[in-house]
Amino acid sequence: MRMGTTVAVAGASGYAGGELLRLVLAHPELTLGPVAAGPSSAGRAVTELHPQLPQLAGTVLAPTDPSDLAGADLVFLAVPHGESATLVSQLPPDLAVVDLGADFRLDDASAWATYYGSEHAGRWAYGLPELPGARAAITATHRIANPGCYPTAVAVGLAPLLAAGLVEPSDVVVVAASGTSGAGRSARAALQGSEVMNAVSAYKAGGAHQHTPEMEQSLTAAAGEPVTLSFTPLLAPMPRGILATTTARLAGGVTTAVLREALHSAYAAEPFVHLVAEGGWPSTAATYGSNSVHLQVAADRHAGRAVVVSAIDNLVKGAAGQAVQNANLLLGLDETAGLSISGIAP
Repeated sequence: MRMGTTVAVAGASGYAGGELLRLVLAHPELTLGPVAAGPSSAGRAVTELHPQLPQLAGTVLAPTDPSDLAGADLVFLAVPHGESATLVSQLPPDLAVVDLGADFRLDDASAWATYYGSEHAGRWAYGLPELPGARAAITATHRIANPGCYPTAVAVGLAPLLAAGLVEPSDVVVVAASGTSGAGRSARAALQGSEVMNAVSAYKAGGAHQHTPEMEQSLTAAAGEPVTLSFTPLLAPMPRGILATTTARLAGGVTTAVLREALHSAYAAEPFVHLVAEGGWPSTAATYGSNSVHLQVAADRHAGRAVVVSAIDNLVKGAAGQAVQNANLLLGLDETAGLSISGIAP
């Protein structure tokens, strides 16, 4: 086990970057090193953007200089999609990196081109530890592609049911609501308080959302055959959280009890996955500040579909917390170090 590992955070000005700073500051084995941001934020005080971090009063965001980042033992990249690959090419090849962006998540170069519109950078180990085989892949490498927030919520909920053959892979529907922090910190009219408050709206519907191929990739691996899904994302009037409702056609004779047993068997030993008691349903509020996934499942016998509801904090399990979980595995630390299983309420 490595003690006192120094980590750098690039993209520290954003919401996920700020959450990384918070988690690293509280981590028993990690020491915060270089804190960098893009041109629009470099030179500003960290607490100007993240007043919740008084420990960093007096710390200024540095420009993103690969030579500075290279002095750390591990680098977290929380930069915009499409920028990680360029930055990684300027880092030492043996430097440990956890990328919170999408650059290294997808196998399919054509899917990358379709949804992101740039050259495909390749594929790293996919850092969703709760999926079968993921921990072995994470600990066998030093470069981790941190999953997206929607794909985390959806894959954790549905993958065990596909793997057990309890649902059909050809008819999966996802409707998921995210808090506004999922859209990042950039100023946009659609994210202004007057536009968001008292409103729930769809966006990038009809197969246009960039997380669609990532979800299909994870679920296809679980099913052992191609999975096709329809994804409708919603913007909800809350700062953080994701509530995903995923449905799939049931295999013959499958009951709620069978579905619940599949999730229980998959996650009984997982510290960050909680199967809600029968009759209850997940709430985003219960996951705030935690690295946990809350799940519930039911067999809708009327429609012949399984209904899985999953809740996460999009900035923790959906981004920074999962990145720290992956770093813990990569560094040989306790997987739960520096991470909370419990949420903050009210």
